[in-house]
Amino acid sequence: MRTEAPLLTIRNMVIDGFSDERWHEIIKGVDLTLHKGEVLGLIGESGAGKSTLGLAAMGFARPGCRLTSGEIAFDGIDLMSASEAAKQKLRGARIAYVAQSAAAAFNPAHTLLEQTIEASVRHGLMDAGEAADYARELYAAMDLPDPENIGDRYPHQVSGGQLQRAMTAMAMASKPDLIIFDEPTTALDVTTQVNVLAAMRKAIKLFGTAAIYITHDLAVVAQMADRIKVLRYGEEVEEATTEKMMSAPEHPYTKSLWAVRSIQKPGQSSEDHILSIENVTAAYGKLNVLHNVNITVPRGKTVAIVGESGSGKSTTARVITGLLPPKSGSVNFNGETLPEALSGRSIDQLRRIQMIYQMADTAMNPRQTVREIIGRPVEFYLGKRGREVDQRVSELLGLIELDDSFMDRLPGELSGGQKQRICIARALAADPELIICDEVTSALDQIVQEGILKLLMNLQERLGLSYIFITHDIATVRAIADEVVVMLEGQVVEQGLKEDIFEPPFPEYTDLLLSSVPLMETGWLDRTIAARSS
Repeated sequence: MRTEAPLLTIRNMVIDGFSDERWHEIIKGVDLTLHKGEVLGLIGESGAGKSTLGLAAMGFARPGCRLTSGEIAFDGIDLMSASEAAKQKLRGARIAYVAQSAAAAFNPAHTLLEQTIEASVRHGLMDAGEAADYARELYAAMDLPDPENIGDRYPHQVSGGQLQRAMTAMAMASKPDLIIFDEPTTALDVTTQVNVLAAMRKAIKLFGTAAIYITHDLAVVAQMADRIKVLRYGEEVEEATTEKMMSAPEHPYTKSLWAVRSIQKPGQSSEDHILSIENVTAAYGKLNVLHNVNITVPRGKTVAIVGESGSGKSTTARVITGLLPPKSGSVNFNGETLPEALSGRSIDQLRRIQMIYQMADTAMNPRQTVREIIGRPVEFYLGKRGREVDQRVSELLGLIELDDSFMDRLPGELSGGQKQRICIARALAADPELIICDEVTSALDQIVQEGILKLLMNLQERLGLSYIFITHDIATVRAIADEVVVMLEGQVVEQGLKEDIFEPPFPEYTDLLLSSVPLMETGWLDRTIAARSS
């Protein structure tokens, strides 16, 4: 039983959101208490209000939302009545925020170091030299390569996983009292995630920092949080210590969260290959990033490409689509060698291979309606016009289990799962034969993930599609893949049927990947770190 005053108290919080030309409640009278050095996990499916409540802890409401009523007190400061200037003094100094998408959060025109030290210098907490020295210490703690110099790079010059770690370092740079982590490891591969989680927890304990950890990954929250609060539709479902919540959740909804990911597709192969990558070497500038890569994709099947950040997964996709011409080797589709560069391919060759991206938020134009987003490839690839386009868009919405009421909505009016479904429909609009799915479920909660995976499997069976599924989520691989390709440092370690790849004994690197998948058990992270350091 804690006796000291809490660092953060939220009482009877009501937050409204504006949609369909009216205000409606999205957070409905939620309470929250957090003490110094304590970590509270917030979980729930998409639209539950996790991020909205986390931002409210900073006295902030995102555009289209308003803090309607209730109390927010941070270390005795009333954030509901405080001026915007007073709240700005707290943000970045005593309260920090780590967003889900580091790529969208960083300014591409400034170096990592400039952005890491900005808040500390601006708030007068350190001078530029002290802040830079401390930033380099944090880069090392975050297990970033070349911590003394990586801060001189720009955001586009590091991998997605490295950028997310740099963002966590940026949040910790001012030694805040409270950090809101909003899905901070979603974009990370499992091996990197272990190190980042350990570094986060170490920093939290070292500085006595309190944290709100927002996530849809139940196994991750079990390693980070002291307590877990479950939200649904803006209301609290239940709250308990992590150990109790993991071992004996009480509410039926919480139990349903624990039971997701029941899909286990048996792997199947075929000698009929729709795609073959033969002896491909590719480079960025003078640096080779793919080394003699060979991959085959059976027709109508799913090949998952797994590996840690920087292993060459997404670069392989860029070679297949023609965005990165290889230095040597070939990409063969339906027995035909494709032109190396995108500009050399015919419209029909482009049509047959489509891609779905990780972040639906940044993959769609926020000013275009669903009708325009899906309709444009219908016009470009199939030559349809006018009413024919609307008819095809309607058919595609039906395929992704949405109705025509979505046609005139903008991306900002859609949930995360709905946005990804629209991206799937946009890919289908070209009537492709092969779809490359690049981390398409990593940003989604587990219930929505399961729905997207089932949708993709149903579409594959119905339309005879072939998939390349780039992912760091082994649970996703087990659910959807027929074959697995394991990549490391731009090379293929092994390829084979899923059951064969996941059957011991494993090659050393595959063993590392599989052992890095968090288990829904408290203490898993401690045991994993201890085993690797022994």
